[in-house]
Amino acid sequence: MSFTTICENIVMLLREYWHVFLIEGVSYTLLLSVITVFFGAILGSLLALGKRSRFRIVRGIITAFVEVIRGTPILLQLYFGYFILPMMVPALNLSAFTSICIALVINSSAYVSEVIRSGIQAVDHGQTEAARSLGLNARQTMLRIVLPQAVKNILPALGNEFVMMIKETSLASTFFVGELMTSYLKVKGATWLNLESLIIVGVIYFVITFTLSKVIAVFERRMRAGE
Repeated sequence: MSFTTICENIVMLLREYWHVFLIEGVSYTLLLSVITVFFGAILGSLLALGKRSRFRIVRGIITAFVEVIRGTPILLQLYFGYFILPMMVPALNLSAFTSICIALVINSSAYVSEVIRSGIQAVDHGQTEAARSLGLNARQTMLRIVLPQAVKNILPALGNEFVMMIKETSLASTFFVGELMTSYLKVKGATWLNLESLIIVGVIYFVITFTLSKVIAVFERRMRAGE
């Protein structure tokens, strides 16, 4: 197949299936990523704070959970979320999209918890001692002193997690939930143009992740300049 033919096929696919790639595929990919990072950050924050608990059993359970999630493939976790989770809670009648979202959130939370824990540990311990000497309890010290300073270390890493999650959502195509790689499967099945469909999806992924990476880099530079 010549280069000219490939280009012509790509133009044809964009003309006839642009809505599949750009509306369905991109919207579902971004929606999956936003939901995953948002709820992953909430759950990850709870896990990070739980690892600082004074109760050893709580720290042990959370540490085991994080290590299991980080030590197993994300695709395995997606299979678990898709097949096992609906069986465990049949009353909720979970859809495929919801099950995949839950699995991605759990995966993201394990990594985000380590990001948040590192951000908290990066805050000078003297800040905690000063706050306690002024009469603040442990909860007030964490919420008013430590976390606001840790956010500067956490936000860029959360941005990078968002970019990485955009790429990892491609694994959700295994379950046909509508993101970009699912769009590729739909178009390939309808046209049998495998290479051209892959090129379009690859370019879209690159444009999204490259743009977000540059935005995050600008944000980091402005944060450093503000310091």
